[in-house]
Amino acid sequence: MQGTNDGSSTTATTATTGGRLVVTVTDGAGASPRRTTLACDPVGGDHPDAAAACAALAAASDGGRDPFAPTPADAVCTQLYGGPQTATVTGTWRGAPVDARFDRTNGCEISRWDALGALLGRGGA
Repeated sequence: MQGTNDGSSTTATTATTGGRLVVTVTDGAGASPRRTTLACDPVGGDHPDAAAACAALAAASDGGRDPFAPTPADAVCTQLYGGPQTATVTGTWRGAPVDARFDRTNGCEISRWDALGALLGRGGA
């Protein structure tokens, strides 16, 4: 597609290297959810720190890792409560659909949240 004049090269690149996401974070039961949008490659949306969020996603994706993968069912996690926050992330990232849930209910989930702290915000009890 490179060299075309119809913009298809840019679209193909964005589909495989960046993404468009909707992030919804709630600070606990009864709290109003905060919804932001994020685009990467090029950076955009109304996320309060879009550049840092895109950088965190890129770092979490190094080596082909899926930054949105759930904690494995057989994972041994510390029983440490990190706070009432929950988040959902939907959209696309590097050409793949995203429909991920995050919380801070144990050590594994806290680590998962913290890896994308620039995207989700800093949680805490």
